[in-house]
Amino acid sequence: MRKRWFSLVAAGLLVVGTLVPATPAMAAPTFKVPFPCGQVWSGQTRTNHSPANAVDFNRTDDSGDPVVASAPGTVDRVTDLGGTSYGKYVRISHAGGYHTYYAHLSGFNVSVGQAVGYGKVIGWVGSTGGSTGPHLHYEQRLNGGDIQVRFNGTLALYWGTKNYTSDNGCSSGGTATGTVNTSGTPLTVRSGPGTGYASVGTVADGAQVTIHCQTTGTTVTGTYGTSSIWDRIGSGRFISDAYVYTGYDGFIPGVPRC
Repeated sequence: MRKRWFSLVAAGLLVVGTLVPATPAMAAPTFKVPFPCGQVWSGQTRTNHSPANAVDFNRTDDSGDPVVASAPGTVDRVTDLGGTSYGKYVRISHAGGYHTYYAHLSGFNVSVGQAVGYGKVIGWVGSTGGSTGPHLHYEQRLNGGDIQVRFNGTLALYWGTKNYTSDNGCSSGGTATGTVNTSGTPLTVRSGPGTGYASVGTVADGAQVTIHCQTTGTTVTGTYGTSSIWDRIGSGRFISDAYVYTGYDGFIPGVPRC
């Protein structure tokens, strides 16, 4: 008994005859499917995968599709391994010692040290590295070791193939977030949904905007093709959806019509 008492004191686990409880492990982040809201992707797990718990995601014509952060965190690795292994990949550090990996990307949309949240596009599906075809190789790790993947706290299918519907970055309270992309030129804000309405200011390239509702108006050809959709970003303030990245071609689910 004395020997046991001494070993506990020496280890710092016993103070004045009371055992000090171990610090509880921090809860895992709420990870979501790493694609824009509403998209359906086929996720495959297999015992001969490396690492075994990774998930490979595919869907038809997926090359170039956006990949988004599956939980808030900080980008701590943006790496190109060339024609081997993960090829172009991003790693995000999350609270509690968790990391997520996104591999075989065709390109990057983030940099090391950047804070990201749900729905943030970090890159695009590709076939770089040791990949034999376009897909996303996705991992969750804890303290460096790969773990079985969970989305919204629910374990992914092991082993086999399952369709997953993303709720990542879905609008909350009837609004959504978009990113202006004009290749450098400020985007004109109009007092109504069309180019015939008065200019009431501009929005900088790269700015994030809150979309309160959407409607149709003048057809505009912009960064994301030709669209007649206009996004209301404030009272009497509209911008053309053709210059706004939202993860959707068309109206955003959950956002009301103006």
